Amino acid sequence: MAAKAIDISATGRDQAAEAADPRDALARDHLVQPWPVAGSIGAEARGRILAGDGLYVTDHLGRRLIDGPAGMWCVNAGHRRTELVDAMATQAMELSYNSPWYTTNDASADLAVRLAGHAPEGLDHVFFTTGGSSAVETALRFMQFRNNVLGRPDKKLIVSREGAYHGASYLSASLNGRPRDQDWMDSATDLVVKLSCPNPFRRPAGVAAADFTRFLVEEFETLIARVGAERIGAFVAEPILASGGVIVPPDGYLPAMAQVCADHDILFIADEVVTAFGRLGEVFASASLGLKPDMITFAKGVTSGYFPLGGVMIADRLFEDLRRSNHPDAVFAHGLTYSSHPIGCAVALKNLDLLEGGLLAHARAMAPHFQAALKSLEDLPLVGEVRGRGLMACIECVADPVSNNPLALDLEVGKRIDRHCQELGLLVRPLINMCVMSPPLIIERPEIDRMADILRRAIRITQDELAREGLWGRG
Repeated sequence: MAAKAIDISATGRDQAAEAADPRDALARDHLVQPWPVAGSIGAEARGRILAGDGLYVTDHLGRRLIDGPAGMWCVNAGHRRTELVDAMATQAMELSYNSPWYTTNDASADLAVRLAGHAPEGLDHVFFTTGGSSAVETALRFMQFRNNVLGRPDKKLIVSREGAYHGASYLSASLNGRPRDQDWMDSATDLVVKLSCPNPFRRPAGVAAADFTRFLVEEFETLIARVGAERIGAFVAEPILASGGVIVPPDGYLPAMAQVCADHDILFIADEVVTAFGRLGEVFASASLGLKPDMITFAKGVTSGYFPLGGVMIADRLFEDLRRSNHPDAVFAHGLTYSSHPIGCAVALKNLDLLEGGLLAHARAMAPHFQAALKSLEDLPLVGEVRGRGLMACIECVADPVSNNPLALDLEVGKRIDRHCQELGLLVRPLINMCVMSPPLIIERPEIDRMADILRRAIRITQDELAREGLWGRG
């Protein structure tokens, strides 16, 4: 097969192109990239993306690639949308900034009303932030403030889950439960307790899905009985664990966990930084999942990545409790210079126009074909499971089907597949032994088929490569 001739290493052409552009050297000398390793921190250059158009991006080698991850789950409306660019420019010329400490801009008020119309009933207020991490941080600090005002200073523990990702600020990052996230980083271990990951694919052998759900809920109830509901302030959960590998919890799990929270006066915070704004076909996925959280955090798709913006939808009843308290002068001493930024809010308003004007319906229409096309990859020997919902999915590779646990080999399988995909015209997001896909919502059926075909070819090349190296015995 011609595809097998592609080498996993950088070709001479690639190396020459990189050496010829001085910006690679400048990046190594001056730019610190996110999530670096100590051995190359402050001295690395990553592949440059030069342009975007619709579903595609163009890299520094001139390759036109399908943007499989939609940037970082966020370019929902696609690249080069003149509507969003024009909204940004118009607002910047009218009002580029105002201080949210003592003034308000019209775009933020209009956006708050629009978002309240899409949120579950009773979530009519929003605090705008600059992104997902600051949104989660805001929700947690509001929980702490509320309990202080209500005379419950010990009700501060936060329950998260293994496999979760909630941000990169100190408190939000403390909730993260992905492998290796906190190996070398400090966290607020005294404030966070983690439950088991609700991953049906990794549940114990011989355990039925219904029993697995029951175990997860009982684990939460056991924790409450042991620690005391009077000490637990919030349960924070992504409806689908995105960066943990697009983990779709078993049926009935989320409503049951929400009910446990309600029974014990524990705030249920739905982290929809990824799942909101069309990724699952709705502005807020919680509504379609039958959930009514106390708070919903969001970011990413709210502006389709065109401007940094995030926020927290907050239930009205939480404010009512504060207004009735004995401390009317207590200050929620939390805010951001760029809270309610007029340009970000203006872009988000236009983005909502696009979503409501047909993009949400299109995403819902494409989702079944997207899921089926990627699910077909499960016939490849290296693929353990393909899972997802809406327009987000994960291809999890398993090199050792006997133990069903990733090997050291798996740590680079995703990167190998990604490199081959890029040679074939697709950008993916490799996560250890997984490839995550979350394309712009504008994707059509032929492009979905092309994505699946490229992934199939890249995984086959990787299988053959591992077999040739003696690292993998099946084929």
